[in-house]
Amino acid sequence: MDQETKPKFKISILLFVATLATTIIAGAFQQGVNPIETPFQIVKGLPFALTLIFILLSHELGHYIMSKKHNINVTLPYFIPAPSFIGTFGAFIKMKSPLLDRKTLLDVGASGPLVGTIVSIPFLIIGLKLSEVRIAIEPGGAALGSSLLFSLLAKLTLGSLPETHDIILHPIGFAGWIGLLVTSLNLLPVGQLDGGHVAYAVLGEKHKRLSIITVFFLFALGFFGWKGWFIWGGLLLLMGIRHPRPLDQWTPLDRRRKIIGWITLITFVLTFTPMPFRYI
Repeated sequence: MDQETKPKFKISILLFVATLATTIIAGAFQQGVNPIETPFQIVKGLPFALTLIFILLSHELGHYIMSKKHNINVTLPYFIPAPSFIGTFGAFIKMKSPLLDRKTLLDVGASGPLVGTIVSIPFLIIGLKLSEVRIAIEPGGAALGSSLLFSLLAKLTLGSLPETHDIILHPIGFAGWIGLLVTSLNLLPVGQLDGGHVAYAVLGEKHKRLSIITVFFLFALGFFGWKGWFIWGGLLLLMGIRHPRPLDQWTPLDRRRKIIGWITLITFVLTFTPMPFRYI
């Protein structure tokens, strides 16, 4: 390990440890534990924290390994600790060399979300099996929204539930739910998000039109549903909705990569949650 890499490696480890701590605390609070009053009860946050960290790490390692396969200079994953109800703002890797062509864009962009989804599914199934089904909460409370994939897994795991009942997700299931939400947000076909990489790889310069439509769609969802989409739409506009051109923008995708592109699009549709948080 060279002198330049050592400090960055240390930063990556420190951020990982800090995020593990904040997610454990967040998981403990979700279980009604106050870490200050009952510090030894903080272990109740471990199921949520370890599951979420593993899902986020799998997502980023998907990008990392595929980047290394294409000889791209890339950092180790950086986790972002946060004083939020899940304890983190996610994780990211930084690419220090350009993506050369559309094949590389597709491979790197699709690898993280696909790996993250595959890893999230078994945790969701386990979490659903451990979850409690009870009569729906009274008006005035909040509930998690549902994606097509989550609804399918819930039905396969718990069967058809009466409309008067809700699923009280086990911490492992909640972490799996967040994993699907993170996947769908990353797969928005805008700018330099994972979905933006895939969209440019498949559509080329035509991707800009899809990016504009997607941002307008998010603002429409914010107007008619969850107001958080206004924030996401605004952030995407600030980051830029246009994807930079790779050095080789003309070489088309092969048949296998086109299939992966369609699988990635289907993954976005299945994991997208129009109203992540709804108020009853």
